[in-house]
Amino acid sequence: MDLKTVKSQAKEQLKGYCRVCPVCDGRACSGEVPGMGGIGTGASFRNNLTALASYSLNMRTLHGAKAPSTETELFGIKLSSPIQAAPMTGTPYNMGGAISERDFIGMIVSGSKQAGTIGWTGDGADPTMYDSGIEAIIAEGGHGIPIIKPREQDAIIERIRRAEAAGAKAVGMDIDGAGLVTMALKGQPVGPKTVEELKELVKATKLPFILKGIMTVDEAEMAVEAGVSAIVVSNHGGRILDYTPGAAEVLPAIAAAVKGKVTIFADGGVRTGVDVLKLLALGADGVLVGRPLVVGAFGGGAEGVKLVLDKMNDELKQAMILTGCQSIKDINSRVIYKS
Repeated sequence: MDLKTVKSQAKEQLKGYCRVCPVCDGRACSGEVPGMGGIGTGASFRNNLTALASYSLNMRTLHGAKAPSTETELFGIKLSSPIQAAPMTGTPYNMGGAISERDFIGMIVSGSKQAGTIGWTGDGADPTMYDSGIEAIIAEGGHGIPIIKPREQDAIIERIRRAEAAGAKAVGMDIDGAGLVTMALKGQPVGPKTVEELKELVKATKLPFILKGIMTVDEAEMAVEAGVSAIVVSNHGGRILDYTPGAAEVLPAIAAAVKGKVTIFADGGVRTGVDVLKLLALGADGVLVGRPLVVGAFGGGAEGVKLVLDKMNDELKQAMILTGCQSIKDINSRVIYKS
């Protein structure tokens, strides 16, 4: 199997929902939510890509970084790569339903594990979304991280207990889902959380607690105050609020404020290993990938997911060689060109 075949098969499987464009920049699918696009004008989706593209790299070739290592550690788990699968759900109305929710997330979690990294799972208005993720994590011996929507406190804690029972490596909440109208329409209200409510959730489990959807310095500092183990700098793939900046645009300031106090992940617009390098250089400890892995799953199952992750990791290694980075810890702001 090769990527050309995967993309060709995915284009057929995703027909009417994702065009599998040569450049996945959100232009063709603007406003297609449900679907694979960005909300409204699609500006937030595109801003993720333009923010990444705005950074140039310092090429360095006089050094000894000839065979760089992408190995890293997350909550005590050794991984071969800092690139991880973002939580994604909604195969029937976002991706066309050619693959069931359970099969899709199983491909994501299994393919990620085969690539030496870890897959995150999601939550949604249909109970099968969270259920499927938990089942996939159990099937892989607990090798996965479930993320829960910002529901009422008791509903979140109940899902945390299920994550614990599944042997999950961590658990979290995507606070950027606070405005999801579809959840309310299905009788499952979501909304913002106070710092006190967040503290209650953090204290409700011994698992590392991740807060996904941080886009400002003040909320990053509030997350640290609440005791979370990690944050994800993310605008929910541009699918929640129109005209937000790209994740790479706000990441440096957030990292300057909380780096070392909390693990920092970033996602949004990641298409290559070079994009991964940029986010790591801007302050992330790990990077989440979404849409490219949808193509991998629909076009090649777990093997397709692994293929996409392996390709990105190979690109990351090549970029590390050409920027003088022997390990993930060597990737820092000196990689970024400043005029």
